[in-house]
Amino acid sequence: MNHDIDIKEIRKNCFRQSKVKGEFMLQMRVPGGIVAAKHLSMVQHIAETWGNGTFHIGTRQTFSLPGIKYESIDAVNAYIKDYIREIEVDTCGVDMDVNDAGYPTIGARNIVACIGNSHCIKANIDTTALARKLESIIFPSHYHIKISIAGCPNDCAKAHFTDFGIIGVTKTEYDYDRCIGCGKCVEACAHHATRVLSMEQAKVVKDECCCVGCGECVLACPTGAWSRVPTKFYRVMIGGRTGKKSPRMGKMFLNFVTEDVIIGIMKNWEKFSAEVLEHKPVYLHGGHLIDRAGYHKFKEMILDGVTLNPEAMVAQRIFWAETEYRSNINVLPVATK
Repeated sequence: MNHDIDIKEIRKNCFRQSKVKGEFMLQMRVPGGIVAAKHLSMVQHIAETWGNGTFHIGTRQTFSLPGIKYESIDAVNAYIKDYIREIEVDTCGVDMDVNDAGYPTIGARNIVACIGNSHCIKANIDTTALARKLESIIFPSHYHIKISIAGCPNDCAKAHFTDFGIIGVTKTEYDYDRCIGCGKCVEACAHHATRVLSMEQAKVVKDECCCVGCGECVLACPTGAWSRVPTKFYRVMIGGRTGKKSPRMGKMFLNFVTEDVIIGIMKNWEKFSAEVLEHKPVYLHGGHLIDRAGYHKFKEMILDGVTLNPEAMVAQRIFWAETEYRSNINVLPVATK
């Protein structure tokens, strides 16, 4: 076996190093977390032919196949060519050459998404459709970015802990005449959301300032007095990350923006990354890039040429709060017998 393996190059090919020398794990991209069930037979074939017979559903919704020997990588890459073409090019519209060399980069990570309104009654948006549109913008690229899309403010997709977290929100309309004053929406808002609804003279009053756009009132209303407006809206969280040194929850950057705004800012991400990194695409969390540039520079560049819809809200400043594991904690000695 050739022991001079270029780990960094193999990693760009979407193979991750194992604790076992000469073994790797293939991370097959599943944009938006949904693919046709027929592809499971392909996953099984790879696992049983070149891997160790198992596969892991990665935390970023990849098909992760461990136990692949270095010598088998070329064969695996050739085998997944049709899958890459169908998923990346045919489904997501990614502009890339597909050949026997496999994935061209691991830079732009697999976009994570909850199942969205294709199934979930709480979801405000089609998460998978948006994920596939954004994949055609960010992939392939050697500049790293992690995106997570949640269908509603419940945030099952953990959008608060990624470079760009996109959350589906809604504007609601209230039909005064259909309301019977039952108070179900008020109860739902108090229990699930931010208590912006109240009853006055047997009708509902809403405090617009603190509505999070969840749509729980729509689900709770028995008469259809509450409804979602047709336009889809989104909230954008930025700079969230996990990690052993300074994890932090993302902060709200945009609120009640339309899909055109989301697409516009994503088209500016690579340009922003390249400038901050001096055109050297090293692995670095998006939050760190924002920290390097400063929020106001980030905001200027990421919104360049983007037309905001009338309802859009933009954070004027952001104050980060990190968990510092390096802080001066008074460590007590372990008691001994």
